[in-house]
Amino acid sequence: MTESPATVLRYTAFTTDPGGGNPAGIVLDASGLDEADMLAIAADIGYSETAFLTGPPEGLGEPGRAFTVRYFSPKAEVSFCGHATVAAAVALAERHGPGALTFATPVGVVPVEVAPAEDGTPRATLTSVEPSVQDAGADEVAEALAALRWDAADLDPALPPRFAFAGARHLVLAAATRARLADLDYDFDRLAAFMTARDLTTVQLVWRESERVFHVRDPFPVGGVVEDPATGAAAAAFGAYLRERGEVGDAATLTLHQGDDMGRPGVLTVELRADDPRVRVSGAAVPITG
Repeated sequence: MTESPATVLRYTAFTTDPGGGNPAGIVLDASGLDEADMLAIAADIGYSETAFLTGPPEGLGEPGRAFTVRYFSPKAEVSFCGHATVAAAVALAERHGPGALTFATPVGVVPVEVAPAEDGTPRATLTSVEPSVQDAGADEVAEALAALRWDAADLDPALPPRFAFAGARHLVLAAATRARLADLDYDFDRLAAFMTARDLTTVQLVWRESERVFHVRDPFPVGGVVEDPATGAAAAAFGAYLRERGEVGDAATLTLHQGDDMGRPGVLTVELRADDPRVRVSGAAVPITG
């Protein structure tokens, strides 16, 4: 373990309310930290993820606008984290100005653009790595449902289960009713084992309010957290899922509401473009004070 202290910032993403959204730790200069340090800091903070920034790989971009980023939950390193990316980008913009940033993450290069919203609050838009969607086997779905304590009748047949990836892998399960989504009481150890065996970061539970408005929840037992309040990586994967299914067309803007059932409401905007297979996820972020 290094002796170098690290300044840890605390922001919450996908909200303008410090009491809403998903809290993230941010270390803007992690150059003096090794992997054990990062994991220990993330565990001490206790948020679902903490982002650690260092200088960029050679040739990626100019220092101060390009960074290498690693993400840690309280239990392990995570391949990609959307809410910590948004939070880190806003923290950088508040210190160095808005504009384009480039994050070299474990899964690839993620461009991020920060610009002020109409009310002046900084808003970050990340562009995912290229996504993919795969079928989920009947046995896999049955095991996930058993761990969640859901029945097959609780699923919306119009949105069948799929594995989706846009930087991290998720299982998408659509609830038939808002009440089913609101009642989350799962077997923590059983779901964690199911997810670990399939390299899943979260299970993306969704309910469709209208054609382009969804409510979502994300159990995250593999990170040592019961539920993630607002999940940018899962939002990107879900956008890819909807496009692959032909549910919203090749170009669309989607609104995802998350965290309401936890008392930490947040809003994620997902954009699909016809000329780009990648998915864009946008949201505000604000410091947590006190």
